[in-house]
Amino acid sequence: MIRHIVMFTLLEEAEGKSKEENLKLAVDKAEELRDKIPSLKRYQVVINAPEADKTNFDIALICDFEDMEGLNAYQVHPAHKAFGVFITGIRQTRACIDFEI
Repeated sequence: MIRHIVMFTLLEEAEGKSKEENLKLAVDKAEELRDKIPSLKRYQVVINAPEADKTNFDIALICDFEDMEGLNAYQVHPAHKAFGVFITGIRQTRACIDFEI
């Protein structure tokens, strides 16, 4: 199994919306990927707890795949690409790691 974790810090304001508005939109759009990408075996969308350190990342996607082929299929899937375009417009930073579990 391959686990793919990607985390984003959002801009305070982007696309005419506040960070809080964009965070809600990002969660909604990320959740839509769950049923659209067949190679996803397990999938979580999580946000930083309100009482947690504000320097933490704002949102993370935790994705499990059978193998690297499944992760590669996810990366090029049109729904994932559309999410990538959206999140790029509202993010400040991104971090990612892929590892075997």
